[in-house]
Amino acid sequence: MSRYHIWTIGCQMNRADSERIAAYLEQMGYRPEPRSTAADIVLLNSCVVRQSAEDKVVHKLESLRSREGILALTGCMVDSDIDGLRERFPHVDLFFTPQDIPALARFLEDRGLVSGGVDPGAVAVRPDTSAFVNIIQGCDNFCSYCIVPYRRGRERSRPMDDIVVEVEGLVERGTREVVLLGQNVNVYGRDLPGRPRLSQLLEELNAIPGLARIRFLTSHPRDTDDDLVAAVARLDKVCEHMSLPVQAGDDQILQAMGRRYTVAYYRDLVGRIRGAEPGVALSTDVIVGFPGEGQEQFARTYDLLRELRLDSVHVACYSPRPQTRAARELADDVPPDEKERRRQAIEGLQEGIADARNRGLVGERVEVLVEGRKRGKWWGRTRSDRLVFFPDDADRLGHLVEVEVTGAGPWSLQGRVL
Repeated sequence: MSRYHIWTIGCQMNRADSERIAAYLEQMGYRPEPRSTAADIVLLNSCVVRQSAEDKVVHKLESLRSREGILALTGCMVDSDIDGLRERFPHVDLFFTPQDIPALARFLEDRGLVSGGVDPGAVAVRPDTSAFVNIIQGCDNFCSYCIVPYRRGRERSRPMDDIVVEVEGLVERGTREVVLLGQNVNVYGRDLPGRPRLSQLLEELNAIPGLARIRFLTSHPRDTDDDLVAAVARLDKVCEHMSLPVQAGDDQILQAMGRRYTVAYYRDLVGRIRGAEPGVALSTDVIVGFPGEGQEQFARTYDLLRELRLDSVHVACYSPRPQTRAARELADDVPPDEKERRRQAIEGLQEGIADARNRGLVGERVEVLVEGRKRGKWWGRTRSDRLVFFPDDADRLGHLVEVEVTGAGPWSLQGRVL
């Protein structure tokens, strides 16, 4: 029996694409193989949003030069310059975009490795406690540092009925939570007939029996309106958690990034969200060392994060991405060691904030959706996306469990089942 191995790097959308590719291969008769050396087909799902991610993909590709069997590459590294990729990586048998999964079936059929294609619309992703569901691909924002619009294309929303049917199918097969994905989920539907909104989709999914939780990411601050904020507060299955990337705390840097909002707007938005849903958890992304970011600009970002005390912060050093406006027009003028110093400063600040916020939960009761077991303890997440570990002899996988928090650190909680 033929076997496949998928290596994935990057965002949740890449993970969702890999799950769909895996389901596609399995419906063609392939079976998963944890070792790349033992697989008949190895597929790499790539990311090039940061230079460090692209370097890892290149290193992985180079390490597979001498292996036998089929090697395929998809993800954000695959753009319109397929000839350039073939010249650079002649040992790769197939390049295809995440939007063109049927190209994989055509390739295998042409070589007599499978017979008869599979309808990609009929592919059922393997059930899991929590499942990713792509609702919109691409992005129209063209932030000056971001390569996504050039690799994922312009915004394309999936019809609401298709999403509802997919989620219903996942729930029937045991999924308890769905995470709606998009580069900018807030603009879902504005390219569809009737212009449905994300809040309407949340309403539809909230009514599905058996579904326990709904999450969505990532949100653009400029497109986060009061209608969506009200839906998060009103709908019982929508978790009190929002990803709201700020990227910088200085208006000049935000303007150079093409973010189209100000620090004052972001601060007000956080206040409105917390006012509508006091228990909401907010996560954010920050880029340090963007062209032109001096010490004063960085200090404003640091001070904003210290003021807002968000629940989690993902911080990355700026790296120029080909095709982007920042790479074409702005000098990468912050030294690498200074970027790293700023990254560590933000991480140190956030570690203290997260530790204090989590310790405030000791003694509280939280609802945990159990996703797995690790080192003798069950683990899962609260509605606010906090990681919780607890010991218990019963089979808790896939269950909603009430847990009392007995200990806390910056990255996780410890508890006991009630």
